[in-house]
Amino acid sequence: MGISVRIHKAQLAYDYYKFSCPLAESIVKTEILKTYLTDVSAAPAFVRLLFHDCQVQACDASILLYSHESTCKSEMESSRNFGVKRLEVINHIKSILEITCPGQVSCADIIALAAKESVFITGGPKIKIPFGRKDSVTCSSSQLADTKLPAAGIAVDELLRISKSFGMNLEESVAIIGAHTLGIGHCINIVDRLYNEKLSNQMNWSFKALLRLTCPTKVPLTNLTFVPNDSTSLAFDNQYYKDILMGKGSFGIDASISRDPRTKPVVRRFAADQSYFFHVFSSAFVKLSSTRVLTDKEGEVRRQCYRIN
Repeated sequence: MGISVRIHKAQLAYDYYKFSCPLAESIVKTEILKTYLTDVSAAPAFVRLLFHDCQVQACDASILLYSHESTCKSEMESSRNFGVKRLEVINHIKSILEITCPGQVSCADIIALAAKESVFITGGPKIKIPFGRKDSVTCSSSQLADTKLPAAGIAVDELLRISKSFGMNLEESVAIIGAHTLGIGHCINIVDRLYNEKLSNQMNWSFKALLRLTCPTKVPLTNLTFVPNDSTSLAFDNQYYKDILMGKGSFGIDASISRDPRTKPVVRRFAADQSYFFHVFSSAFVKLSSTRVLTDKEGEVRRQCYRIN
């Protein structure tokens, strides 16, 4: 089955770097693999980085910009970006590409490439994405990130609204949240649910007991405590959907999509058919990373990812 997606203004292209930087994809792939082999937590970090970049202004690498005096307060200063990491790897890859093909590969494309390679090396689908994104030429802000990035307690209606803004249908909306199959959840983002009697009753009792061992207080003793997102948190698979159907979801949205009559049938299908989940996730990933992007003269190719040229 093929993936059908309308490329933004027909200005993104699958062969965008064919002549200007033919080694771009292989360079990014090599560096992401090297990072992953030294730290398996890097893969979910790169996927999360793409999600957080795309949801604020666009997939424009604005999340990489450093704060600059009074003119720019970095998105990374938002509490919603707590736990986002591995920005330095994107900067490192950019420095390599600037030597290989100066001024050609945008930081936004590097983020998208890093995320899709991370999905693949952890066992997920091999996703083909178009390129040609440009980097933002204006600073975003931590305040905008506070507004645009969804909270840990996001409801199904809000998930569907956000996904629709990227052109996703119902199945794709449920598939894109399946990125939770990778990585961890910090106690600070789950304790409100964990210690709310009504909400915690939606959890499997043994799973709730296990979470409370790791997160023993309503106010976490440290922001560094965490729990796996699913029982195979280092692998990109459909275990997330199997787990949430059994009440083993850490976040409120996990429980919600497994119970909401609109999304529950999709969760059941993904839990039963990993290949189908991979297919729909691939389509959703392309839409997420290709919608509302900057192209041509709308942006620039930064020489350094952390500052505007």
